[in-house]
Amino acid sequence: MKHYISIQDIDNINTWIQEAKALKRNPLNYKELGKNKTLGLLFFNSSLRTRLSTQKAALNLGMDPIVMNVSGDAWGIEFGDGTIMNGNTAEHIKEAAAVISQYCDIIAVRAFPSLTDKEKDESEQVLKAFVKYASVPIVNMESATGHPLQALTDAITISENTKKERPKVVLSWAPHIKALPHAVANSFVEAMQKMDVEFVITHPEGYDLNPEIIGESTVNYNQNEALKDADFVYVKNWSSYGDYGKVLNTDPNWMITKEKIGNAKFMHCLPVRRNLIVEDAVLDSDSSLVIEQANNRTYAAQLVLKKILEDLK
Repeated sequence: MKHYISIQDIDNINTWIQEAKALKRNPLNYKELGKNKTLGLLFFNSSLRTRLSTQKAALNLGMDPIVMNVSGDAWGIEFGDGTIMNGNTAEHIKEAAAVISQYCDIIAVRAFPSLTDKEKDESEQVLKAFVKYASVPIVNMESATGHPLQALTDAITISENTKKERPKVVLSWAPHIKALPHAVANSFVEAMQKMDVEFVITHPEGYDLNPEIIGESTVNYNQNEALKDADFVYVKNWSSYGDYGKVLNTDPNWMITKEKIGNAKFMHCLPVRRNLIVEDAVLDSDSSLVIEQANNRTYAAQLVLKKILEDLK
């Protein structure tokens, strides 16, 4: 595998899930695979789980990870072609990506959307620039429109915890005080479309995701109806896609409660705002999988890195 940019880079998600489970059982089994290889982690935005889990994944494979908070520690990077660089940017991505490629065998990038310019965000300017100008493989640690490491993690977690051949999985919007990206929701939808699950998306009207991503997935604007008989409830806030980046609804009645989800397992990518997204009674209960999800982030990243390293040999 050359790059891991999207959940669509997964050829067979069930096979990948089984491989990730095997890594989880023996995380140091491929310690020699990454020996004398360097992973560069570039963060244009803040991170906790993604940063630490991907570093640990690299260490489990014998790699040497190096980390840079690009927005705070590096020169301002210009991504536009033909730009007269007489502003705040001091280095062009053409040189930056080429230079970093000399230091690293794999580059992982995290860069959020602006949520103000839909066309620019959907062009994935930062991620695609690294793919174009770097000479080494690129891993998406969350981009403007996708978070494929998280989605693979979620698929692994559902597989580990399901008691049915075809569980019902619900992706539910929940209120938030800020406008948030669509990346996690987008990739989760794409992952569920690859799995044998009964999948439903629920959110208030006006919060439909990109129709190209939703495809034929079921959307129900009635949260209580959507949650009925759910086995897994994945909760995430996102801003409006149609009225791009806007907060149209903060209805507290969309918060997830113990009464709403019943016996379903609760999932969230974290960080989560308690008693806004979900009440304490759910998050602190045995039905919550959020800590297990966070742990699985390591093995999702480790599987991706392993596949890339095997192709580098």
